[in-house]
Order: sequence, then structure tokens, then C-alpha cells
Amino acid sequence: MTENTFRRGFIALVGRPNVGKSTLLNRLLGQKLCITTRKPHTTRHRILGIKTNLQAQLIFIDTPGIHGGHQRAINRYMNRAAIGGIAEADVVCFLIDAHGWTDDDEVVLRQLRDIDTPVIVVLNKIDRLADRKRLLPLLQHLSETVKFVEAVPVSARRGDSVDRLEELLIEHLPRGEAIFPEEQITDRNLRFLAAEFVREQLIVRLGDELPYRLGVEIQHFEESVKLATIDAVIWVENKGHKHIIIGSKGELLKRVGSAARQEMEAMFDIKVMLKLWVKVRSGWSDDTKALQQLGYHD
Repeated sequence: MTENTFRRGFIALVGRPNVGKSTLLNRLLGQKLCITTRKPHTTRHRILGIKTNLQAQLIFIDTPGIHGGHQRAINRYMNRAAIGGIAEADVVCFLIDAHGWTDDDEVVLRQLRDIDTPVIVVLNKIDRLADRKRLLPLLQHLSETVKFVEAVPVSARRGDSVDRLEELLIEHLPRGEAIFPEEQITDRNLRFLAAEFVREQLIVRLGDELPYRLGVEIQHFEESVKLATIDAVIWVENKGHKHIIIGSKGELLKRVGSAARQEMEAMFDIKVMLKLWVKVRSGWSDDTKALQQLGYHD
């Protein structure tokens, strides 16, 4: 393809927590890059997912869910990361749960009202909608509140209409040469991804509140041709949380480590030796300096 016909650009995936942004990105890439769970605030960082084909290079910005009502430093960080993704984008995908509008959707909408960037509304989770006529009131509300170029109902989980969404995105990207090498799929390194895989397994196995009070820090990462040796610390805010994560006779921590190791081996394509520790750091999620030390950089 020549520079005159090839398209490339940044596409921000934005929406409230747990609307399916990371699931959609994994589907668009055709492989798992971002961790996904059914719990809100699984995504904490802005992550690039890069897809290059003969027509275009699509550089997706997966963002944390934009939300209101939380005052901790980590929540402010996540909102800043998401809003920054909007500012950098050539196209914005505004993801909404097809089941209806929420107050947090309104929080996201406020960030989109005054931008000149093309906005494509993505109505996700249509596979769980018994009657698609229920989309009509939602579409009517959207047409009255946000300027968008098109609305696309999709199922990120099953892949319904995701190809159509990709075609639309390419149409709205600017023409130009690829920005990243063709084989590159993300801007994040294996060290970052290792921490995310550990955190994913913790979220899956813990109750509703505790996952948002823990962080994962990779303290040692050594990679050879056949083996990656990884030491990770799970930071929690009190001793009670530490006992919960370790579990009876260390069984929960062992299950977390085993499942995270398998995810790493599948993605890194080498054997992984993973060691986990749990340590207490009181108030880390509301401490800006502690967040920076754990990798939460604007």
C-alpha cells in the first residue's frame, strides 16, 4: 500500500467501568492482550493495542473506566488516564452497555461533548439482549445528547459485528505511513504484562471490595531464551487482606500463582518460574507517591 491509501491512527476505547473495552480490544486484536474480568475497574492503566493489516494500522488505546463518586488517588489516576486517551485519539469509540444508560455513562459523555474528534458509539453486549427493540430508546437518547458519526451494536464477547466496526474505524483514520513496526502489538513490556496477569487472577478469586485495595509490583524479571524468572509482590492495605489472599495453608496464593504462570507462558511463549509474596502497605491506593512507585505514572 502507498502512503496515499494506507491509513493509521489512534482509537480511544472509552466508557464507564465494566462495559467491555478490554474484551473488545482483545477481540479486535485476535488475541489476549488486556486482562478481563466481570468486575469493575479491572483496567487501571492506559494500554496500546496495535493491529496492522494491508489497509491500515489501528492503534487502540484501552482506557480505565471513567467514573464518578470516588475520591482516592488511584481513582483520580484512572480517570486522568482515560481522559488523556481521548485527547490523543483520531477516533473515539464510546462504549455503552446495550442494556441501558447509567450515571457513569453521563460522566463519560461530559468528556465527549466538546471534542471535534469523530465519535463512534458502540452498543456492546447485544448477545445478552432478548429484544433488540430495546435499543431504540437508548439510540434516541444518544442522538439527543452526543454528536456521533455512527452507532454500531456489537458483542465483544462473541465477536458479532466487530468486523463492521473495524471497517468503520479505518474509514475515519487519517492517511499516512505506519507508526509502529508491523509485528508490534503493544507499547507495554513483559514485566508490565506479568503484573497484570497476577492481578487478574486475584480479582477473579476475591470478593467485590478487596481487588481494589491491592496492587502488584514485579521486583525481579529475568528472561532467557527458554525461561523467565519472575518475583512479584502483592501489596495490600492491612493484615486482614494479607491473610485472605494467602488463604488457608497458602492454597489461594498457590492457585493464583499457578493460573497467572499459565497465562504468562501462553503469551510469552517460554517457561515461567513465578514466585509471589504478599506484603502490607497501609493506604497505598490513596498515596500519590506510593502509586508512582508501583507504576501508576501519568
